[in-house]
Amino acid sequence: MITTIEGVSHDHGEHATNRRRLAIAFAITAVILVTQVVGAVVTGSLALLVDAGHMLTDAGGLLMALVAASLMLRPATSTRTWGYQRTEVLAAAAQAAVLLAVGVYALIEGVRRLTDPPEVAHAGLLVFGIIGLAGNIAALLVLAGGRSANLNLRAAFLEVVNDALGSVAVIVSAVVIATTGWTRADALAGMLIAVLIIPRTLVLLRQTTRILLESTPAGLDLEQVREHLLGVPHVQGVHDLHASQIATGVPVLTAHVVVDDECFLDGHAPQVLDALQACVAEHFPVAIDHATFQLEPPSHADHEAQTHD
Repeated sequence: MITTIEGVSHDHGEHATNRRRLAIAFAITAVILVTQVVGAVVTGSLALLVDAGHMLTDAGGLLMALVAASLMLRPATSTRTWGYQRTEVLAAAAQAAVLLAVGVYALIEGVRRLTDPPEVAHAGLLVFGIIGLAGNIAALLVLAGGRSANLNLRAAFLEVVNDALGSVAVIVSAVVIATTGWTRADALAGMLIAVLIIPRTLVLLRQTTRILLESTPAGLDLEQVREHLLGVPHVQGVHDLHASQIATGVPVLTAHVVVDDECFLDGHAPQVLDALQACVAEHFPVAIDHATFQLEPPSHADHEAQTHD
């Protein structure tokens, strides 16, 4: 007996509102990106160039969230049984790779510029930094109302917060250069932005890699899951226990569960199944609403293919 439970519901009105928020924030970020690229060329600023690279990745993140919000509405098909939910993970992995490259470049180029600082047009740098910060604040105001709605919006909000910090670093470096003439401030600002970028990138790479490798979701202890399942009345054993994650917030679990023979004779199997479902949905930090259990009598092991714990 195999069954899958799915506790998923969608508020399409709220979803549409969140998509509008993402669309507006993406438009603002795209305008800032173009402005900063022009500014980096005009001023020769490493800080502004790195912040533009950061902005490019964050614009990609917002676009990813926007596309994911749209694709998530598409129904599953016989060829895409989970729909397009994993698109989010693939895009995030690509985004992290680009962001890591930007961060490493900023550190290397920053060291070079500390030893041989180029001229930086501090007046233009200040103007473009202020424009970037103003845009970041506008995007934050747009996203603030929905930042707790889902992980996509929360991540987008944090992306823009990080952008705002980068813009502040650009402004500070422009002020330092204008008041002291110390042009190395630009290189230090660029390296500071890189230091902010790289740890977040490594976390994102680790998270996406875990999902793509179908590792057990973070926060879920399979041995604890096994113990709880074995504690369900009439359960004799659990094997072929697997847990993975399709996309953000979509953990899945499968298991073969050996139950007493009489469960199949007295009609008690559905109650056992209900108890198993409730167990994985309620007892763990990661609530699993997509669980598939194969109920087996003890004799099934004699002719079952190779199994594992």
